[in-house]
Amino acid sequence: MEAPYIQANTNGRLHDAREPSLPANDRGFLYGDSVYEVWRTYDGAIFAFDEHWLRLERSARALGLVLPLGRAELAEQLRRTAAALAEHTGHVGPVQVRAQFTRGGGALGLDPALAEDARYVVLAQRLREVPVEKLRAGYALALARTLRRNPIDSLDPAWKTGNYLNNLLGLREARQRGADEVLILNHAGRITEAAVANVFFIRRHAIVTPPLGDGLLGGITRALLLERIAARIGVVALEESVVPDDFRFFDGCFLTSTTNDLVPVATIDDHRFGLDELTLVSKLKAAFQNYASEYATAHPELRFAPSEPQ
Repeated sequence: MEAPYIQANTNGRLHDAREPSLPANDRGFLYGDSVYEVWRTYDGAIFAFDEHWLRLERSARALGLVLPLGRAELAEQLRRTAAALAEHTGHVGPVQVRAQFTRGGGALGLDPALAEDARYVVLAQRLREVPVEKLRAGYALALARTLRRNPIDSLDPAWKTGNYLNNLLGLREARQRGADEVLILNHAGRITEAAVANVFFIRRHAIVTPPLGDGLLGGITRALLLERIAARIGVVALEESVVPDDFRFFDGCFLTSTTNDLVPVATIDDHRFGLDELTLVSKLKAAFQNYASEYATAHPELRFAPSEPQ
């Protein structure tokens, strides 16, 4: 099966992502010395741009990394890259756009002072949507057995950095056990998050998600559900610590992420949730997508069109 075309933009130069564009001494490649964000489009507009921008700034500040683009410049490069993807492929549906910033190249060594100017790469590709049959059946999750989430006072999961081995290896373990996604515990035995998503549980007509203090990424979709979306349909949204023994007290479960918004969960290892609760997940998903459509209408400046010839 041929890999999908990925449009790249390295420091403002548009090109095929298969073409090398960063030097081998780049610190993002050598040490994971980088930060990144992922956006997606709804109705042709880049969604929740400012929420992601603010999180990107927080991650960069935590690493002492000076971003080479400002807010408006980054928005323009995201639009430009997405437009070039549409022009090259003819794709007019949802797009995923990722922007990664590294500290730059320089002499070999861990000392950040060795770095030269920061660099960026924007990647855009057709959004890989969750199959309809999987939305109907729900994901199968597996608790990680060999790894725990890296603690906040070690490498804070709230920082969206280029170091994703903890998530990657946890997902690898879950996939080897036949699951779609992993759930990772912290060192206190509490649920944190999945490899690429936050987790919510359903308890009657409320939704419950682990608090940030338990060591997890503050997802944009998670925050929008907690602060805006759930209340739209009369659902109470709570932050509470959760341990595996609590699964029996919940009626359902779902994952949230930028690329897939809400995805229902059918099982966590041997624990099965009632699929009757998919109705509530579907209502929340519809409310979220309605909000995203309203956002696209309110932000025409974040829409993209095919780029001009280079």
